[in-house]
Amino acid sequence: MRISTRSAVDPFIVMDVMQAAAAAEAAGRHIIHMEVGQPGTGAPSGASEALSKAMADAPLGYTVALGLPALRARIAQMYGEWYDVDLDPSRVVVTSGSSGGFILSFTALFDTGDRVGIGAPGYPSYRQILKALALDPVDLPTAAQNRYQPVPSDFAGMDLAGLLVASPANPTGTMLDKSAMGALIGACAETDTSFISDEIYHGIEYEKKAVTALEITDDAYVINSFSKYFSMTGWRVGWMVVPPDHVRVVERIAQNMFICAPHASQVAALAAMDCDAELQTNMDVYRTNRQLMLEGLPQAGFTEIAPPDGAFYVYADVSALTDDSRSFAAEILEKAGVAVTPGLDFDPLRGHKTLRFSYARSTADIVEGLARLKAFMAAR
Repeated sequence: MRISTRSAVDPFIVMDVMQAAAAAEAAGRHIIHMEVGQPGTGAPSGASEALSKAMADAPLGYTVALGLPALRARIAQMYGEWYDVDLDPSRVVVTSGSSGGFILSFTALFDTGDRVGIGAPGYPSYRQILKALALDPVDLPTAAQNRYQPVPSDFAGMDLAGLLVASPANPTGTMLDKSAMGALIGACAETDTSFISDEIYHGIEYEKKAVTALEITDDAYVINSFSKYFSMTGWRVGWMVVPPDHVRVVERIAQNMFICAPHASQVAALAAMDCDAELQTNMDVYRTNRQLMLEGLPQAGFTEIAPPDGAFYVYADVSALTDDSRSFAAEILEKAGVAVTPGLDFDPLRGHKTLRFSYARSTADIVEGLARLKAFMAAR
């Protein structure tokens, strides 16, 4: 049976690292996981309790394609609470995770062969989803002096149909301030380039609040998820906010592609939004872990790092140590028992000289992982 050309996407390397780590654990080794961008905590207890009650009360079936009205309203309310943005709930679309949001966005906005700019380093699945939809991802190599975020000069004259940005970003944790976000939105408006803002790490910020594109314009797609701040990765529920005249466009596509996001996950997500105390306890862990990483990685020998503004990653330039980050990551796993992600996932051109360290797990794991890294580097 033939295989489509659109299926020729690259593997997600971090998943390969996870598999290698799992194999080591199956062989009896204790592995410290700094490779995966997954909170070490589960869903807030209020989310599980709400779902248990809902399951006892009635069967959970299909919802409307745009999502439970109560959840859409609560998400809109959050934009008022977090950003002082008055958002009409009718513009909110509940999705099957942020991945479902990307598929809906790319399908609604772009035609076959359209060129879509993405910052490098950046989340690797952007590139692969675009390829699978017969679109043309255009890597925009970002500069350290711009904290690895795109600036308008990075795509001037490139005739892009769309630009996708992330703030806080994966793998760097850097954020766009309001001026930088506004400059990108303005440059896109001048060339009729669709603007998509990935805001999945909002809520996980350290010294200042992240800026949503909705503070600047209504003419954008905003994608978010309950996976990170709300600690609900496996529940596969997220949302997007679209311009008013795009709601019906996205709804038609969602009806056919997904029917709806999982009803159970939507019920849990609605309850999770009011579990502030538990969520802030998670943030206390991230704050502690971040400080440990910023102190411990340089002590171990990983000195070329930039403090992350948000998310739970540190992106390190290891060009002084290796020009093959994939082999280096494999060596660290084998000899130190610490799983880290090679930068090739995030930057195909320059990622062979970078590593990403995640500090999303428990503080005890971070302390142990840093000790192992320090011993490994001292013996290398």
